[in-house]
Amino acid sequence: MAKHKLAYILLGITVAVFAGLLLFCENNSQNPQTLAQSSTVADTLTPDSSELNMEYGMIADSFSVYKGKIERNQFLADILLKYNVSYPEIDRLVKNAKDIFDVRDIRHGRDYAVYCKKDSTGKAACFVYEPNPTEYVVFDLRDSISVFKGQKEIEVRTKEASGVITSSLFETLVDNDLSPALALELSDIYAWTIDFYRIQKGDYFKVVFDEHYVDDEFIGVGKIHAANFNHMGNPFYAFSFNDGDFEDYYDENGESLRKAFLKSPLKFGRLTSGYTKRRFHPVQKRWKAHLGTDYAAPRGTPIMSTGDGVVIAAQYSKYNGNYVKIRHNGTYTTQYLHMTKIKSGIRAGVKVKQSDIIGYVGSTGLATGPHVCYRFWKNGSQVDHRREKLPPSKPVKEDMREEFEQEMHEQKQQLDSIPIDTDAVKGEKLASI
Repeated sequence: MAKHKLAYILLGITVAVFAGLLLFCENNSQNPQTLAQSSTVADTLTPDSSELNMEYGMIADSFSVYKGKIERNQFLADILLKYNVSYPEIDRLVKNAKDIFDVRDIRHGRDYAVYCKKDSTGKAACFVYEPNPTEYVVFDLRDSISVFKGQKEIEVRTKEASGVITSSLFETLVDNDLSPALALELSDIYAWTIDFYRIQKGDYFKVVFDEHYVDDEFIGVGKIHAANFNHMGNPFYAFSFNDGDFEDYYDENGESLRKAFLKSPLKFGRLTSGYTKRRFHPVQKRWKAHLGTDYAAPRGTPIMSTGDGVVIAAQYSKYNGNYVKIRHNGTYTTQYLHMTKIKSGIRAGVKVKQSDIIGYVGSTGLATGPHVCYRFWKNGSQVDHRREKLPPSKPVKEDMREEFEQEMHEQKQQLDSIPIDTDAVKGEKLASI
């Protein structure tokens, strides 16, 4: 009898539990807010990654972080030893990094950060080195020692700017709160069309270009989309366009700004003596022809080949000093005199490309100071290269002409709408950019 009574009791408990489960499921199916609320509670326990203080892919708040700059004659081991990393671990780290980053390339003045554990040891968990403003190398000392490279996100901001030349191009840019690096970009674009040794006060420029930022900090000038450099009353437009093969700069007629020759063998310097049939020689102290153009610059300044060609002479002579002579084709030959030294590998028979460095400014031979005497032959006769109408490169391809015209007109309208103060003084030649 007692056994039957126990069985009834167990059966009753089982039925009650089963009924309770059915009721619970029915209530939840009829009230979806219950599930939503439980989900919300769970979500509040999981931190939003966007709210975390992330640095180099790590949660910075999980570590004690120490940041600094590499000191002179400071090595990786010098830093890590201070944060309780042993010599064997450092040796293993260096070996693991070999195919990714050579620790001997760590340079004075660059930024680094050490991420240490928040425990009694205070040991370094990660070391991060920035070889430049956009890249970083992470040396991870946790578990298996590993090394990897990362790239910071670069923000590109497109900007419009203008300025009237009042001194040099560099100084004008600085006066207009622009990066001097913009002068390098403009001089490269106009290297074939404008002689920046002859710019004048009152010349002006308008430009649409990109600036690059990392962590809201300016790191450099990017692409120039379009520019107008008005020189001696003549507008020189430059429009960036990709014809499907490569990107180049063209004028408003679709002609390439590239020419067979650069205007000068130096990027920067000062024109001190032009081509003339009669000049008083500063060393020989007599009047004679000067069939070249002298550009003064600091000793060691790189000298570029102004065009593609083949070196036909690279040697020393009593009057020319160290010099290089290049035949470009059956019509044109150029020569570069008074080098402090000829670049290694430059010798007769070597092919060079336009803008290749062939030597360095000096004062060897018959010279009173560091400069390069640039000489230019056309059909066997020396001529004034600044007066020559140099042959252009290829224009925009015909099948891309319509697309170019559309982009060019939009860019030209944007350039022309940039305000400029043209009341500045005009007419005075400037020495250099």
